[in-house]
Amino acid sequence: MEDLKNEIENALAVLKKGGVILYPTDTVWGIGCDATNAEAIDRVYTLKKRTEEKALICLVSDTRMLEQFIEEVPSAAYDILNHSNKPTTIVYDRPIRVADNLVGSDDTLGVRVTKDKFCEKLIRKLRKPLVSTSANISGEETPQSFSQISPEILKGVDYVVNLHQSKVTAKPSAIIKLGNDGTVKIIRK
Repeated sequence: MEDLKNEIENALAVLKKGGVILYPTDTVWGIGCDATNAEAIDRVYTLKKRTEEKALICLVSDTRMLEQFIEEVPSAAYDILNHSNKPTTIVYDRPIRVADNLVGSDDTLGVRVTKDKFCEKLIRKLRKPLVSTSANISGEETPQSFSQISPEILKGVDYVVNLHQSKVTAKPSAIIKLGNDGTVKIIRK
């Protein structure tokens, strides 16, 4: 428990200064930063060698935080969140209060309500969504364990969270696009 508390405090200090962290999520290892900090988000794009056209997702601690950063959460989202038995990222229309370079060109943002204890507590203390993108160079395979993360990624972040480094992850989250008109589109199972 003490390790968890220390890692939250260390990661929080880096995030508040506009830094980029490497951290375990409820799916794969992620590269993250404050979702309201455009400069930090630019650093994530640069580190991943990813164009801004390929949007990043972010994590929130709970549905209350989700409602603070999405203009209108469709009622179907609550059903999906309550009944999904695996981590699910939902792409919402009209995000608000996040950096412009995090928002897709179609005015959407993928958001996942995290179930991971470390992420949840860190995000609650940050009081903002946390960018979450897989810890790999764009186009390369997503690492399934900490040991598979490339040295380039490890060197490019400001802080590496020292938790769950022996854990092997299955796969990234499912991604669903919800339109405010009630449409549901599965992007990744």
